[in-house]
Amino acid sequence: MTNFRVPIFDVKHLYLSIKKQTILSNISLEIFSGEYVAIIGPNGGGKTTFVKTLLNLIRPSSGTIKIYGKDIKKFKKWHKIGYVPQRASLTDKNFPATAYDIVKMGIVSKKSFFGFITKEDKDLIKDAMLKMDVWSLKDKLIGELSGGQRQRVMIARALSQKPDILILDEPNTGVDIINQKKFYELLRDINKKYGITILFITHDFGVIADDITKLISINQKAFVCTNPTHSMKCDFASSLYGIDAHFIRNHKDKAC
Repeated sequence: MTNFRVPIFDVKHLYLSIKKQTILSNISLEIFSGEYVAIIGPNGGGKTTFVKTLLNLIRPSSGTIKIYGKDIKKFKKWHKIGYVPQRASLTDKNFPATAYDIVKMGIVSKKSFFGFITKEDKDLIKDAMLKMDVWSLKDKLIGELSGGQRQRVMIARALSQKPDILILDEPNTGVDIINQKKFYELLRDINKKYGITILFITHDFGVIADDITKLISINQKAFVCTNPTHSMKCDFASSLYGIDAHFIRNHKDKAC
């Protein structure tokens, strides 16, 4: 008997043009449960636009997208997908809310107007904050937190809804260079421990190359690699970015 897995996202021949300008061209790919997927590519190459088509925030010009085997137009279980947009952590520093309040908003947004926070909801909030290592910051005002701490709070807010897949647009925004590796290790830990599929946009080649299970490179078209470290070569990057690129790897890895 054939072992057939239905992908979470099944994209076929996706095209998107805006004002006669081609943004995405003939993209076909699959993302499966449990994967830890990075999207890379040059600025303006269509990375964020592609993610927004997966979330049905932008309608493609042609092609199909299926989510859990169902056409995206008929898909209703959006609670299965957590999304943290680009620069989500850049909130007003004077906003009078604690880290706990911000995470709680993820729960409240899914309730009716008269919905009350239950004990189960409180447990979900605490669990999400523990996963992102921000429970100790629960009583801190959001404006008192560092950029990296605010970003982890925003991800905790998405996790509080118990998604099966988490989509992050440049999640390292506001994270200083020293803590970037630790930040991605935290995401990978959530992926491994809890089986949450993670798809994120990044520019951090060297930081994530050894951990991701799939690499999607987007510059209008898409190139998918299931052996990401093999893609971390200068000729690959030069083709993707249209420049003479050079990688510098840490430890004993050689630079191109």
